[in-house]
Amino acid sequence: MNNNFFNIMQRRHFLADCGVGLGRCALLSMLGAGMSRTVAADTSTSQDASGPHVAPFMPRAKRVIYLFMAGAPSQLELFDHKPKLTELEGKPIPPSVIAGQRYAFIQPDAAVLGPRFRFAKHGESGAELSEVLPHLATVADDIAIARSVHTDLFNHAPAQLFVNTGFGIPGRPSMGSWLSYGLGNEADDLPAFVVLKSGGSLSGGASMWSAGFLPSSHQGVPLRSQGDPILHISNPNGYDTQAQRDSLDVIRQLNEKRLDVVGDPEIATRINAYEMAFRMQARAPELMDFSDETPESLAMYGVDPNDGNAAFANNCLLARRLVESGVRYVQLFDWGWDFHGTGPNEDIRDGLTRKCATMDKPVAALIKDLRQRGLLDETLIVWGGEFGRTPFREGRTAKGSVLGRDHYPDCYTMWMAGAGVKGGYSYGQTDEFGFGVVENKVHVHDLQATILHLLGFDHERLTFRFQGRDYRLTDVHGHVVHELLS
Repeated sequence: MNNNFFNIMQRRHFLADCGVGLGRCALLSMLGAGMSRTVAADTSTSQDASGPHVAPFMPRAKRVIYLFMAGAPSQLELFDHKPKLTELEGKPIPPSVIAGQRYAFIQPDAAVLGPRFRFAKHGESGAELSEVLPHLATVADDIAIARSVHTDLFNHAPAQLFVNTGFGIPGRPSMGSWLSYGLGNEADDLPAFVVLKSGGSLSGGASMWSAGFLPSSHQGVPLRSQGDPILHISNPNGYDTQAQRDSLDVIRQLNEKRLDVVGDPEIATRINAYEMAFRMQARAPELMDFSDETPESLAMYGVDPNDGNAAFANNCLLARRLVESGVRYVQLFDWGWDFHGTGPNEDIRDGLTRKCATMDKPVAALIKDLRQRGLLDETLIVWGGEFGRTPFREGRTAKGSVLGRDHYPDCYTMWMAGAGVKGGYSYGQTDEFGFGVVENKVHVHDLQATILHLLGFDHERLTFRFQGRDYRLTDVHGHVVHELLS
C-alpha cells in the first residue's frame, strides 16, 4: 500500500465508510484470531454504530426482558417451600447444619423462622408457589424455576453488580451492554438497551447498566415511566424541530472534523448519540402514550399512570411496547425487596405481601400478553434478585416482634420464561432447611452463560480486549444449564 492511497483515503472514510474500512479489517482480524466477537461486520456509517449483527449460531431468543427484584426477595416465602422450618419455628438452627462453616452474619443460636405463607401446587407441572403469587400461579406452566442458584457476594451493591455485570466491582460492562455489542440494534429510533426503574434508589447504582470498557453507545438508557421518558427530551417553547435539526447538523460537522484529526472512536459514539436522541424525541413519547391500549390490556397489567404504586405495572407494559419496537434488552429494576425485620416497615410477611401485590399481576400479564401477540417464543423473560435469605431470623432482631431474614448467598431462586425455556419445569434442590444446595447447583455465571446461549452466543467467545487481555461477561467461569432449555 503506497502513500498515494493514504492521500486519497480520508481518515473518516477509512474508519467507516468504505468497503475495506477498519470495521471490516477488524472482522478479518477476529476471524483469524478465533472470532472473539462472533458477530457479522458492522456495515453502518460509524465504527461504533450498532446496527443488527448475526449471532454465531441459531438463537432461540431475539430479545430479553430482565425483571430484577433489587433487595433480594426471600425464596423461602415465594418459591422454595420448607415445611421443616415450620416444624422447628423458634428453635435454634441444628448445630449439624452450620458445623464447620463460618459466616460474617450468622449466629450459632439463631432461631429458625418458618415460611410466612402457605404454598400450593399449580398447573399441569405442579409447580409449588406461595399464596402471595396468585397471578403467577396461572402461568406456572410457562416458567422454568431454578431453586439452586448461588452467588459469591452477600452485600447488596456488589451482589447486584455481580448478577448484572459478572463482577462485584464497578467498571465491567453490564449484560445488556454485552448483548448490544454482540447483536446490535434492531430499532432505528430507540436504543438497543433500555432501563426502567421503580421502587426507589438502587444499591448498585448506574454501574448495573454501564457499558464499562465497551464503546459507550452500548450503555443502557434509563427511561422514566411517567412524564417525559427522558428529562429535557422535549424542545423548549419557541425551539422547533427544524432549529433542532440545524443545530445538530452543525455539531455533527464539528465533531466529524475533530474525528478526522484525532480518530477517537468515542467521538463517533457522540455523533451517534446526538442522532439517536433526535430520533427518540419523536418516538419515545409515543411509547409512553398508552391511549392506544385497550381497557382490557390496561386492566390486565394494573396500569394507572396517575398512581405511583403502579410504576412497576406501567413499566411491564412499557417493556412489552419496547420489545415490540425492536429494543434488544429491557431491564426493569424494582427496589424494595429487602426485609430484615429491623423496623416496622421491614416485617417480611407484611413487606412481601405489599411488594407481591405490585409485582405478581403485571408479570403474569406480561407473559400472557407476549404469548397472545406471538412474541413469547422469541422473547426471554428473566426474574430474580441478587441473593437469597436465611432460614432463620435476622440476628439483630432475634428478640423483637418484627420478623425478617438476613442476606444469604448460598442458595436462592430465579426463574425464566419464553424463548427456548422449558416451561413448567423445576430445576435444582436445596436441603430441608433451605440452607444449602443438594442437587444441580446453578452459579450466577451459569445463568449468564445460559442467557447468552439462548441469544445465540458461546459465552466463552463473546469477548472484548481491554488493557491487554480479553474480558467476557462470565469472567473465567460459567456453564450453560441445558436442562432449563426446551
